[in-house]
Amino acid sequence: MNWSGLRVHFIGIGGSGMSGIAKVMAARGAIVSGSDLQESGTLEALRTIGISVFVGHSAAHIEGADLIVRSSAITSENLELAAAAKSGKPLLGRAEALSKLLVDKKSVAVAGTHGKTTTTSMLTVALQSCGLDPSFAIGASIRNSGTNAHHGSGEIFVVEADESDGSFTSYKPFGAIITNIELDHVDNFKDLASIDDLFYQFIGTVSSKLVACSDDEGVRRLIARISSEKKRLEIITYGTEGDPDLLIDRIFLGARESKARLVFRGRVWGELELAIPGRHNLLNAAAAAAMGSELGAPIGPLLAGLAKFTGARRRFEIRGSANGVTVVDDYGHHPTEIKATLETARNFVGTGRVFVIFQPHRFSRTKAFAEDFAKELAKADHTYLLEVYPAGETPLPGVSALSISSRMPRELATYEPSMPEVISKVLEVARSGDLILTLGAGDVSSLAPLIVENL
Repeated sequence: MNWSGLRVHFIGIGGSGMSGIAKVMAARGAIVSGSDLQESGTLEALRTIGISVFVGHSAAHIEGADLIVRSSAITSENLELAAAAKSGKPLLGRAEALSKLLVDKKSVAVAGTHGKTTTTSMLTVALQSCGLDPSFAIGASIRNSGTNAHHGSGEIFVVEADESDGSFTSYKPFGAIITNIELDHVDNFKDLASIDDLFYQFIGTVSSKLVACSDDEGVRRLIARISSEKKRLEIITYGTEGDPDLLIDRIFLGARESKARLVFRGRVWGELELAIPGRHNLLNAAAAAAMGSELGAPIGPLLAGLAKFTGARRRFEIRGSANGVTVVDDYGHHPTEIKATLETARNFVGTGRVFVIFQPHRFSRTKAFAEDFAKELAKADHTYLLEVYPAGETPLPGVSALSISSRMPRELATYEPSMPEVISKVLEVARSGDLILTLGAGDVSSLAPLIVENL
């Protein structure tokens, strides 16, 4: 597709996925504009590269556009979307638009219920360390480069493949990574079998390579299903258990770093040394190393690149410290993610205490996982629960953050829907050596800098 001179308008351009696609299209020569409801740092960054951005929606914004791209968060009542439908102009969803950018590229789609953003970021940084210049589109900014998307000069295009609405089946990549498969996005999928079926459909669109975590039960189910039908797809497994193609052993988990040895089919690849903590990140990095090798990159420079990786935004991101108290922000919004984040926090803080400010994300997810949320959050020294961040959902009767706090021991949980009050309460108890964790996929992240400032 020839993007040069094509006028493309994005409805909801401020989203992490949408802004990344807009950047790549603009770099390919398209004349890009977009709109969003609120001003943000993302919009300002888009303006600096010449993209026209409007705050607020108006039918006039789509005038002159040759193609319109809509965010999945945009409803049919949106003025621009209604005008676009009436105009008959080509209209694409986010995933459809991204799939157009993957044509004629050797694309790799990174999928899984958890770890997609970090693994996509790791693979990108590792390939760059090998002297390659891949294109990429990720759901959060890589801290190494400060950006979530780039139009590279090379043939490789690395994308984060979001399964939330099933649209990632449109990518048709050369290769894929699957980190894990669990039930999530219960607003769209009724049960785990539906998620399994979706990932099976996704694998049917992959043309050559699959790198998959054999430690994960959901991935093992998928591999068994593929193998029983003798699909023509090369599968490379990685993990810490059993007999995977890429074995991760001799694991060391430090407060601020993690290390392991990588052994590929009996041959020692070398030491994997990460500047970020967490056992889950060793798995993510192993996936990146395996796919990088399958793309033809040498393992030495791949491992060197992974050693330089400093993390993705909102993935156990240290936002600051004062008076001996460290403030960390994390995107975790599923019980499994919270479990991994709290394990990392415990290791990080040592003998100190962990205080969590958790904002549940979506009423449907809160209802489905209230018991699991309560179980994992009880592993913190104390959790302050903000009210549910709706993310566009209509409230469900009887579902609130109280659905979680009421299932926790009283001494371990406080329901506090007021953000100013929750800051005051956590500051009253935190002392030197403690860690305060702002946790969730909503706007809870806005509290982290305020807490640091007030410490």
